[in-house]
Amino acid sequence: MGTKTVDETGADTGTAVKTDEEKVDTVKTAETTDAAEVTENDEAVAGDEVTAEAPEAGPSGVGQGAGAVVAAALGVVSLTGGWIGTVAAARETLIGQLETASNAGVAKQIKEVYGDAWQTSALWAGLFALAALIVGVVVLARPAFGAPGKPQAPWIKSVAWGGVALGVIGLLLAVLKYTGVLLGLPSAG
Repeated sequence: MGTKTVDETGADTGTAVKTDEEKVDTVKTAETTDAAEVTENDEAVAGDEVTAEAPEAGPSGVGQGAGAVVAAALGVVSLTGGWIGTVAAARETLIGQLETASNAGVAKQIKEVYGDAWQTSALWAGLFALAALIVGVVVLARPAFGAPGKPQAPWIKSVAWGGVALGVIGLLLAVLKYTGVLLGLPSAG
């Protein structure tokens, strides 16, 4: 519903005057556009603030934490024995039974059937202990070579030291077990 405007001279200009409804629609559209621009500007500013507040991307310590846990787990396996050590010891027992003649002396039978299996078990425990020791030392030494300015989380140090300690104890016990100083084979005579 447009009306024609008349200029001051009374001449008809031929332009339509907007009704009140059209004026309100125009104002609402302008306000919506302004609000959208303000929202986009606010989001852009907020995004800049988030970017400025975000910490620098760097090493998170997840690998070091995983290494520390692995060191501790390997140390525990070296003390308690693992599946692979048990299987290797059983294999040595079987080989000893097959290779020992039935008329062999008792001392030879004990050594071949049980002694070799005992030493194989000790060897595998020593390998797990050595692996725990190496992984633990690498985790503890990593900050000195990777990111010297960034401190290592205390729990990572604690678990890595635990892995190193378990590795040392496991290695010591494996050597004593392998040499027969700790729980040696019984004598046959």
